[in-house]
Amino acid sequence: MIFLENTTEFDLNTSNLQAIADTRTRRDIELILCDDATIRELNHTHRQIDKATDVLSFPLEGEHEHLPLGTIVISLDHAQAKAEELGHTTHEEIALLFVHGLLHLMGYDHETDDGQMREIEHTILREFKLPDSLIIRTETNV
Repeated sequence: MIFLENTTEFDLNTSNLQAIADTRTRRDIELILCDDATIRELNHTHRQIDKATDVLSFPLEGEHEHLPLGTIVISLDHAQAKAEELGHTTHEEIALLFVHGLLHLMGYDHETDDGQMREIEHTILREFKLPDSLIIRTETNV
């Protein structure tokens, strides 16, 4: 189950996100939808990077089948801006960021793997008819 903490005014229905999560895990996930100021503070506190970002993942360490998989934090400000820039909906962008965060919770890391996370992300995005992968967009801008 997805436990949503929405600190914004945005109306987020998590049913599509739950369907995505169900394809990969039976464990609960905490999802926090916040603004740039909040995610910037979290990014600074936990990663020593003093800037806002689009998504952060905080996996719960260890294999505890009855405990949540972890927490995904998404910046609504980033999601809205990127959706407008790329011509898709904010809901689609949030779903895309959720997929990215979910895979990080599951232990994948596109910065150190040999493309496994990118392949799985691509598969999920196609299955749910979502826009291009966050990894592909990031690699294109490098």
